[in-house]
Amino acid sequence: MVKSKTGSDMTVGSPFRLILLFAIPVFLSNLFQQIYTVADTAIVSRTLGDQALAAVGSIGSVNFLILGFCNGMGMGFAVPIAQCFGAKDYPAMRRYAGNAVWVYTVISVIFTVSSAALCMPILKVTQTPPEIIEMAYRYLIVIFLGIPVQFAYNTLSAMIRSLGDSKTPLYLLIAASLLNIALDLIFILSFSLGTMGAALATVLSQLFSVVGCLVLIRLRIPELCLTKEDLQPRRKYLSGLIKNGLPMGLQMSVTGIGSILLQTSVNMLGATAVASIVAAERICNMLAVVTMSLGSAMTVYCGQNLGARQYQRIETGIQTGVLTGLVFSGAAFLILWRFGRILELIFLNAASVTLIEMTYKYLFITAAFLWAQSLIFTVRFSLQGLGRAQIALAACLLEMIARSSFGLFFVPKFGFSAACFSSPAAWVMADLLLVPACLLILKRMKHLSAAEQ
Repeated sequence: MVKSKTGSDMTVGSPFRLILLFAIPVFLSNLFQQIYTVADTAIVSRTLGDQALAAVGSIGSVNFLILGFCNGMGMGFAVPIAQCFGAKDYPAMRRYAGNAVWVYTVISVIFTVSSAALCMPILKVTQTPPEIIEMAYRYLIVIFLGIPVQFAYNTLSAMIRSLGDSKTPLYLLIAASLLNIALDLIFILSFSLGTMGAALATVLSQLFSVVGCLVLIRLRIPELCLTKEDLQPRRKYLSGLIKNGLPMGLQMSVTGIGSILLQTSVNMLGATAVASIVAAERICNMLAVVTMSLGSAMTVYCGQNLGARQYQRIETGIQTGVLTGLVFSGAAFLILWRFGRILELIFLNAASVTLIEMTYKYLFITAAFLWAQSLIFTVRFSLQGLGRAQIALAACLLEMIARSSFGLFFVPKFGFSAACFSSPAAWVMADLLLVPACLLILKRMKHLSAAEQ
C-alpha cells in the first residue's frame, strides 16, 4: 500500500498538539460551513426583507431533523474507518468505505423522495405563519431535493477526517463558501429566484465540494481508493456501519424532533419572535463551531487510539478537549455580553428596536450556558469515537425531552422568555448523563490498561 499524501496518525505524539492541529482546520471548515447559512440569512434579509428571513428560519428545525439524520449517519460511517486506520488495517478500512456506498444510496433515495413529497404538509403541521409559508416551501423543497448532495459531502469529508486530515475539507469549504455567496447574489438579485435561489446556491456549492472530495481522494488518498471487491456488500461491514451510523443519525433526528416541537410553539409567537431567534442562533452557532470542532477532533482521536489500544492517551485527550472547550465558552460569553447588539446588525436593521432587544435577550441567556454545550460536543463526540454511540443517543433523548417540554408547555404559557431557556435546559439535561458515563468508561479503560501491562 502506498502511503497517503494526506492524513495524520494520532496514536503517537502530544495529545494536546495533535488535537489542536486537527481542530484548527476543522474549526475553519465549520466556520465556512456556517458562512453558507450566514450568507443565505444576511442576503435574504437585506434583499428580500424580514418575512423572507423568518421563512428561511422557520424551517430550520425541520431541515435539521431530515438532514441531521443523514449527516449523522455519514459521521458514524467514519468511526470504524478511524479505528481501522489506528490499527493499520487498511483492507478492512476500504471495505467499510465500499459498503458505505450501499447504505448511502438506500438512505438517500428514501429520504429524498419522502421528504420532498411531504414538504408542504410538514410546514403546515409545524404551524408556519401563513404570510411566509410559500417562501418557506420554495426554500425547503430545494434543500430536500439536494439531500443526496449534502449527505455525500458530509460522508466523504468525515472519512477524510477519520484519517487525520482536517485540511482538505477546509480548502474545499473555503472555495464552496465563496461560490455560495456568489450564487446567492446571482440567483436572488439577477434571476429574482427569492428564497429558492438561496437554497439552490447552497446545494450547488455543496455539489462542488462533493466533486472536490472525490478528486482529492483519487489523487492523494490511496487508502480510500476502492476496487470492485471493496464494493461488494458484506454483512460484517454493513453491520458495523449501521451499528455506528444509525445511533449517530438518530441523535441528530431525536434532537430535531424536540426542536420541531419547540419551533412550532415559537412560530405561533409570530414572525418577529421567529426572526429574533434566527438571528441570535446564527451568532451563537458561529461561536459554537469552536467547541464543535474540538468534538470532531475528539471523535477521530479517540477512534484511532482505541484501534491502537492506547487507553491512557484517550483519557489525556478527553481531559484536554473538555478543558479547552470550557475556557473558550467563558470567553465567548464575555464577547456576546459586550458586543451582542453590534453583532446583531449583521442580520437585523438598526431601526428594528424591538427585534434587536428580543434578539439580545435570547443571545445573552443562551451564551451564559455555552459551557454546557461545549461539554456535549467534547464528551459526546469522544464517546462516539469510542464506539459508545448508544450513550450519546440516550443523551440526545434527554435533549429531546427538554426541548419538547418547553415546546409543549413552557413556551405556550410563558412565551418568548421560555424559548430563551429551551436550549440551555436541553444542554444541561444531556450533560447529566454524558459526564458520569464518560468518567465510568475512562475508569474501566484504566483497569483494562493495567491488566494488559
